[in-house]
Amino acid sequence: MTSHTERVVSALGGFIVILLIFHISRYFLGPKELILIVPSMGASAVLLFAVPHGALSQPWNVFGGHLVSAFIGVSCALLIPAPFVAASLAVGLAIGAMYYLRCIHPPGGATALTAVIGGEATRALGYQFVVTPVLLNVLVMIGVGIAFNIFFVWRRYPAWLADWGKEAPAAGGQAAAGTIRHEDLVLALSEIDSFIDVSEHDLLRIYEIATGRSRQRHLKPEQIILGSYYSNAAFGDEWTIRQIVDESPHPSPEHDMVIYKGIAGPGKRTSGVLSRTEFSTWAQYEVYLDGQNWKRVSGPDTG
Repeated sequence: MTSHTERVVSALGGFIVILLIFHISRYFLGPKELILIVPSMGASAVLLFAVPHGALSQPWNVFGGHLVSAFIGVSCALLIPAPFVAASLAVGLAIGAMYYLRCIHPPGGATALTAVIGGEATRALGYQFVVTPVLLNVLVMIGVGIAFNIFFVWRRYPAWLADWGKEAPAAGGQAAAGTIRHEDLVLALSEIDSFIDVSEHDLLRIYEIATGRSRQRHLKPEQIILGSYYSNAAFGDEWTIRQIVDESPHPSPEHDMVIYKGIAGPGKRTSGVLSRTEFSTWAQYEVYLDGQNWKRVSGPDTG
């Protein structure tokens, strides 16, 4: 979930850039044509300022997506007399071109469409439409995006600025235990065979944060209570629920023992004995049965 500050910052950035683009577009297009070109830029503003780290929001995606689509749209408008066919082909070709040029940017489809159905003023501009207002608007949007996000340290635009000054891993170095190597992530993404609007950097960061929290989420020995249920928070077939059915308290940690029973997952209906410290290391959090579903007990120490 994003914070209220992040939402306000995103809204402010969108307001500033669209206000500038309105003034620029009005200079080159009439008021009727203005309302056709600005919506595609408004969609870009959502990506740049609400998702500045997203793969679809990066400068090359914005720049290439709009300009390539504008060029294709103008070409279709000039070469194909049937407007419905020209508009449909413009969008289809724009999608294909953005894929091959690695500049997928959804608002580019609207720019291609505008070049065909944008009215007399847009049609009269011809290929100048690619430069004014599209190129000019795109440069303003990217420039504002870079300048605006500099003032907020948690926002990265372009995304590669997040790695600026970081030491690169040694060539041929092995990944630490429990981490994902860059080449493994690239291979996994290629096997999905579908565009995912999350950068490799963000995927790795999410994984590192999640696994880091997982390592810190173990309960404390004093949180292991007789009669309560606990989960190891594993995935799939390894997910397990255990209940503390008896205990043998002792001042010495190594002799403070608990007896547990397997309730769900591997070891179901079996029992075991561990020290309270060992059990707390296994247990990620306490759970309770709500009807047919196990739910996590919320509390100040459960993350």
